[in-house]
Amino acid sequence: MTEPPRSHRARRHGPSDGEVTVFVSDEQRHVEIDLDRWQRLALAVLADEGVQGECELSVMFVDEATITDLNTRFMDSDGPTDVLSFPIDGDGDPPGRWPDAGGPGPDRTDDIEDELPLLLGDVVVCPSVADRNAPTHAGSFDDEVALLVVHGILHLLGMDHADDAGQAAMQGRERELLAAHHGSLAADPWAALAREQTDES
Repeated sequence: MTEPPRSHRARRHGPSDGEVTVFVSDEQRHVEIDLDRWQRLALAVLADEGVQGECELSVMFVDEATITDLNTRFMDSDGPTDVLSFPIDGDGDPPGRWPDAGGPGPDRTDDIEDELPLLLGDVVVCPSVADRNAPTHAGSFDDEVALLVVHGILHLLGMDHADDAGQAAMQGRERELLAAHHGSLAADPWAALAREQTDES
């Protein structure tokens, strides 16, 4: 049986003579972070999502004070959060979109810009919040961080969970990518999220 095409599959090309680069940094002291591991996961996710050519992504691990400040300044929300995504190329309301990704994304038409790397953006993860959430969410710290890295990258590629259809598509893709590149999770974070949403209604 053939698999139906994925309507959310992102394909994006930077300049063709380059390669995808993921920069990782640990700017917190709460827990030790295996930067090589999370860099490999990010590269695998980008490859599976069809991102090719000279592209750059940053994954940063920060403390609660930093993510609280970012959450307040850019998301107009109080308090710390677990992950934030900041797209760079395609910021604002671009004319293009990631093909079939379900959201806005970069559209490069300037020949000069096509010679520069495509800057996908930044994924900012707070390990202390991930550590606190893990027991009732993904089950373990490593599983929680893996989920957050994948979740953040999918946001940069245009996926969103603002409505039920978007949430279902994004969660489905998270499951596929985690199974392929991280392994099974200790718990079901999507069931935990559904319970939280039911409690809020």
